[in-house]
Amino acid sequence: MTGKRLLVYSHDSYGLGHLRRCQTIANHLSAMHEDLSVLIISGSPVVGSFDLHPRVDFIRVPGIVKVDNNTYAPTALGVSTEELMEIRSVIILETARRYKPDLFLVDKEPLGLRGEVRDTLTYLKAAGTKNILGLREIMDDPERLSEEWERKGAIEAVETLYDEIWVYGPKAVYEPLRGVGMSTKTLARTRYTGYLRRSIAEFGDQPLPEEEPYILVTAGGGNDGAVMIDWLISAYEADPSLPHRAKIVFGPFLSADERTAFRDRIARLDRVQAINFHTNMEAMTDGAAGLVTMGGYNTFCEILSFDKPALIVPRTHPRLEQFIRATRADELGLARLMLPDGENDALRMAAALHALPTQRKPSEAHLPGLLGGLERIEALFSVAVAERAHRPALVKSVG
Repeated sequence: MTGKRLLVYSHDSYGLGHLRRCQTIANHLSAMHEDLSVLIISGSPVVGSFDLHPRVDFIRVPGIVKVDNNTYAPTALGVSTEELMEIRSVIILETARRYKPDLFLVDKEPLGLRGEVRDTLTYLKAAGTKNILGLREIMDDPERLSEEWERKGAIEAVETLYDEIWVYGPKAVYEPLRGVGMSTKTLARTRYTGYLRRSIAEFGDQPLPEEEPYILVTAGGGNDGAVMIDWLISAYEADPSLPHRAKIVFGPFLSADERTAFRDRIARLDRVQAINFHTNMEAMTDGAAGLVTMGGYNTFCEILSFDKPALIVPRTHPRLEQFIRATRADELGLARLMLPDGENDALRMAAALHALPTQRKPSEAHLPGLLGGLERIEALFSVAVAERAHRPALVKSVG
């Protein structure tokens, strides 16, 4: 085997966040290491739509969707959830055996979706591979996260199966594992990277040049973005004097009924446009006068990277991740938190939209190390690969 190999697991079933984060890391590391190949394993139905470096490829495992916070169901194939999870687990393990990665980077879920990477982690650890858990800077309320990870066996997995934990944010913003119940030894293996700087994708869809400024409204994957989109449209319905156009990106997973209802309302407005999905959100963010967003991790990185004023309308269910991020962003002067309260909501949003283009930009908060994530990850990756080269495998052959 020549060169370096990185295997990445992204557990996306219904959304884009984990996959976009993994794509950003994979593309950057491949650009920095000419002898590196990266393979991403994902269940996302849109994994093939993203701009990937020529030495980054993907395997899509059969799809499964999240019905509620604890229940999943197959998207097709006519098999039970248990049968589908077994198929996925076998594909992941056999891929790892054949690919023989130097590093295995698991995004967010320590044991994968319903434990599907446990066997792979165990096998690769014995084979000498470095197992890395990558976490966004905010996961959930610590009490909720502790409860969830204890139930899933994730705390034990992090303690025993992982070599390092990479947190994709600055420690000064948030410590996602504080209060979760990790040992001091495991916390000492945690590395804070800073946020992941985004740049305009070279090969992605390129937006047409805009003659007028616009407000970009983005709901991530869209599956839980209806409240924010409704509020934004209501503001334009209530106040025809809003100075900027709005460009709404619904997200590929907004329900068909909600999309149809929104498009009917938008058709009656001169200053609002909408599209379903765009693979180059970085370019759209770069061209915007400001953003209205739910405050998911990737969009927040784009807000910081392109230094845009933003209103964040976070979801509060089933996780508090977006709410905590929006609260910290507001406290630190990086963005403004907006929550509906039922009292003149449309007019409140309209007033905020009038003020948005002159709102303070994130760079004016002067927080050191805010966007150093990719550079820090590259340094951590280089050290981990060098250490792996000197660590003998505990197993000699593939079963």
